[in-house]
Amino acid sequence: MPVGRDVKVPLREITVRTSRSSGPGGQHANVTASRVEAIFEVEASSALTDEQKRRIVARAGPRVTAVAQDARGQARNRELALERLRRRLTQALATPRRRHATKPTASSVHQRLDNKRRRAARKRDRQRPTHDD
Repeated sequence: MPVGRDVKVPLREITVRTSRSSGPGGQHANVTASRVEAIFEVEASSALTDEQKRRIVARAGPRVTAVAQDARGQARNRELALERLRRRLTQALATPRRRHATKPTASSVHQRLDNKRRRAARKRDRQRPTHDD
């Protein structure tokens, strides 16, 4: 299963469990194990480097899970759960873009100073009058 540009997680490293889905029953839902849970143990993976494992554990935890019970059938829910797991792993592996500091706009500087002046005047008005006043 492709997770990133150069990262692939073999499906044998993903545990897939099925159970009965929650919600109202019926003739079909009461007897069908259509809920699918996909579980990926990060530390046990041989497909990831130590750095990738650290990044995933820090962002998503040592065990990444995804559950699907949206569809009526188990096969479709399995696809959905694996896709959700893939998306979670991809997001956990993504390196956040570095923020480049930019100069504040003239209007934001003016607004900040104007607010400071107003706040100072409000606090000045709360003080006791001095002998000069």
